[in-house]
Amino acid sequence: MKKAVLVTTIILLSFFLNINLSHSQDFERIKYNFNSDWKLKTGEHPQAIDSNFNDSNWKQVTLPYAYNQQETFKEEITNFTTGIVWYRKTFKLPENTIDKKVFIEFEGVRQGGTIYVNGKKVGLHENGVMAFGFDISKFVKPFPFENIIALRIDNDWKYKETATGATYRWNNTNFNVNLGGIPKNVYLHVTNKLYQTLPLYSNLKTTGVYVYAKDIDIKSASASIHVESEIKNEFNTPKIVELYVEVHDLNGHKIAEFNGGKNSIQPQETLVLKADKYIENLNFWSWGYGYLYTVKSILKVDGNSIDEVSTKTGFRKTAFRHGEVVLNDRVIQIKGYAQRTSNEWPAIGMSVPAWLSDFSNRMIVEGNGNLVRWMHVTPWKQDIESCDRVGLMQAMPAGDAEKDSQGDQWKQRVALMRDAIIYNRNNPSIIFYECGNEVISEAHMHEMKSLRNTYDPHGGRAIGSREMLDSQEAEYGGEMLYINKSARKPLWATEYSRDEGLRKYWDEFSPPYHKDGEGGTTHTNVNGSKVVDASPYNRNQDSHAIENVTRWYDYYIERPGTGHRVSSGGVNIVFSDTNTHFRGAENYRRSGEVDPMRIPKDGFFAHQVMWDGWVDIENYNSHILGHWNYKENVIKNIYVVSSGDKVELFINGTSKGFGKQSKQFLFTFENIKWEAGTIKAVSYNTHGKIISEASKTTAGEPFEIKLTPHTNPTGFLANNADVALVDVEVVDKNGHRCPIDNSLIEFSLKGDATWLGGIAQGPGNYVLSKKLPVENGVNRIMIKSGLKADKISVIAKSNHLKSAKIVLETRPFITNNGLSTELPNHNLPSNLERGPTPKTLSYTIKRHPVFISHASAQSNNDTAYNSHDDNELTEWTNDGRISTGQITYTLAKPSVVTTCVVKLTGWRTKSYPIRILADDEEVYQGKTWQSLGYITIPLKPVLAKKITIELVGDNTDKDAFDKIVEVDPTKELDLYKDKNATNAKGQLRIVEIEFYESP
Repeated sequence: MKKAVLVTTIILLSFFLNINLSHSQDFERIKYNFNSDWKLKTGEHPQAIDSNFNDSNWKQVTLPYAYNQQETFKEEITNFTTGIVWYRKTFKLPENTIDKKVFIEFEGVRQGGTIYVNGKKVGLHENGVMAFGFDISKFVKPFPFENIIALRIDNDWKYKETATGATYRWNNTNFNVNLGGIPKNVYLHVTNKLYQTLPLYSNLKTTGVYVYAKDIDIKSASASIHVESEIKNEFNTPKIVELYVEVHDLNGHKIAEFNGGKNSIQPQETLVLKADKYIENLNFWSWGYGYLYTVKSILKVDGNSIDEVSTKTGFRKTAFRHGEVVLNDRVIQIKGYAQRTSNEWPAIGMSVPAWLSDFSNRMIVEGNGNLVRWMHVTPWKQDIESCDRVGLMQAMPAGDAEKDSQGDQWKQRVALMRDAIIYNRNNPSIIFYECGNEVISEAHMHEMKSLRNTYDPHGGRAIGSREMLDSQEAEYGGEMLYINKSARKPLWATEYSRDEGLRKYWDEFSPPYHKDGEGGTTHTNVNGSKVVDASPYNRNQDSHAIENVTRWYDYYIERPGTGHRVSSGGVNIVFSDTNTHFRGAENYRRSGEVDPMRIPKDGFFAHQVMWDGWVDIENYNSHILGHWNYKENVIKNIYVVSSGDKVELFINGTSKGFGKQSKQFLFTFENIKWEAGTIKAVSYNTHGKIISEASKTTAGEPFEIKLTPHTNPTGFLANNADVALVDVEVVDKNGHRCPIDNSLIEFSLKGDATWLGGIAQGPGNYVLSKKLPVENGVNRIMIKSGLKADKISVIAKSNHLKSAKIVLETRPFITNNGLSTELPNHNLPSNLERGPTPKTLSYTIKRHPVFISHASAQSNNDTAYNSHDDNELTEWTNDGRISTGQITYTLAKPSVVTTCVVKLTGWRTKSYPIRILADDEEVYQGKTWQSLGYITIPLKPVLAKKITIELVGDNTDKDAFDKIVEVDPTKELDLYKDKNATNAKGQLRIVEIEFYESP
């Protein structure tokens, strides 16, 4: 007993007197997984900061874990539980950490959290989005003593910043699912007193390690790799320190090492050490090619390693010019999704294991999407790192609801962007920094840009905002819904195709026989107005997929290669159905191309066909919408989405002719009579060569249930947080899915695991229910591991179907005193499926621009230039009389103009009767048609020096998209619509006009 007391006394003395019992070079910096062994309880519990507080009746959880996550998709967003929740954990430091630095890192809490260690307040974090950290070295006790950490977290929708009383605009009931508590990962860092800092600026005021590449040469596969590491000396004596760098490839092989020379650092001083080396034979990160390197930055004193940080990063080259986005010297048109940052799943919210983030994000890549635009707030680090691995470009916002901010709320946004840039600047998948979900002022854009230039000057990222079309500060822009083009900075649609539809509904000929548009509404628009007509938000799969094709076509026809001014693409909203703002019959948004469990809808496959290339189509494919299991005498239209030039349909080997092509990719076969067997679509190019085929076969009667698991590639972990997905299918005797079966399946679960279930249309959306119907013959359930390694069995039964059973086995997860060295993303593989960036061109030239020398008009001649100034926020208009509705363009040289591309003011509503003259010869006459931006008018080819546009009659005003209610109908949709414009009959108004000749 006396000996034990003596040892304890020595340990305590060494701690309080800062006596280091071990040599610094013998200590290895460690980053611990701090997710295990937490407890939580809702309500006020101020005594929970005390070491002797009894939390035995609190809920035991493993982080990440939002205390209200089981409400996800069961409740609508405004009904989520809010208020106070306490989290608490007991832990011990490792034995060799006496007189060391101890930092805690939270990837984020929602909304405001106060942190206590051993009864003392450590600090407060309030923005509800970003990662943050604290130095808790002075608060913790050494081994073998226990430490208590407690957090009081408030996720009220109206939470106010303590210092200012300002609310956070992104804490918003429309866009940002309120998953309260600690829904993200937590880490503990133990370092020497001379150490490399963490990239956690708020509270710690440190910037960490910055790794970047310069002088990138794609052809020679080489670049100069730079490492800048901020270091701090908390010893009482000066140190002579060297920065050594090792670069390891994806297989762990060291490919380079270099150092930055010796530097002297004084006590309490902070320095940035630098080192660089030109490296050859590099693999560059690319779309669908998540090649990552591990860069080890090592501090050495007297030749001994005193601190080491491993940074997982990738190298790629970007450019943003001529209206194009360029990745690794190859133009890439933006094709992807605007996804809610919560990226949530039923019953578990956003707090999924890292492998499941990969599962979801990789599906976007497999669907030929190349970018995800996270919406409104910065994504958590797990999703950012996931995109690195799967090869998915990202647009990273700071925090916003809609529009600009002022005062304290603007300061909140600036601070969040600063922290997000510092924390995420080593992640190669981030290509864009987004400063606002809508236009911000030039002064504010300059302020944000200065943050990028200060903290990430070499990251190769464009910074901008939604809209910002004529900004001189923003480096990219693009509206919601509409088509923008530029010859300068890239403009891409930040969200388009906003219709909704359940996966459950094939069409009106299939159970449950949903006629397109039926279903009503349970919600309102963002502006608070009632949704009068919810039909665009209750589509069936046929209609929803066709709408996706229709909307993408507008961007495709203006892609790079089509002229001097081009569209850089756009992102469809959203990828997966989301528990955020909705307008249709359900209590969640169903705009996704996959459902909440990531089961694809037909829209997913439509995009997979249309997006298969960097710009132009590079791989040809076809997809038949729907299924082939109808009743006798059903006659319906069959739709095929194909990248071919023509498509022929066969039923049981008999040709039904060629489909009517529309919107480039959609082929319609009208009034096809169903007959059992096989339907096949054969796609041809212009030379009649078969380039793709697709088929579907009639399934037999439902016979049995089939279960297929998806688990962590490193093993199903017994950590009380890992999950397994299980696909549930109803199949016939030959194993073919029965696509119109909606059987109710009853499940049972055995072993140390928790049932999370899935989702389906019905009471409470069946969330957490052990009875779940398949929809269109398939559904998916989720189970969460327990703490004990065990065999987990799932049994599925249904009336008149053969039952199914699978057994999953969890592997041990090792923790010691609340700490683990196995990080959440441990050994997750990179996706290299698409291969490195191709060396070929991504598009061919479709037409050549004919440049305008100058323009002249009978009316408002001084603004005629506005109609061809490459600025979509300016226009030319006449004085409102038909007789003055004329403008003439003098070409730079006589040309045979074959195409006129024009954006007319009021493009969504107005139709202009015009004629076009080449010199004095008429080459077109007719009414322009409404669009979501530009229209393309074919012209009779005539050699001419001048092109004249004449208004030849009254223009008309009728909204061709009146069911699109995503935009406030009182807003100036095209920015020029004045109170007299609707009734004006003699106006000719041109935003931008372009002329082209054949190549």
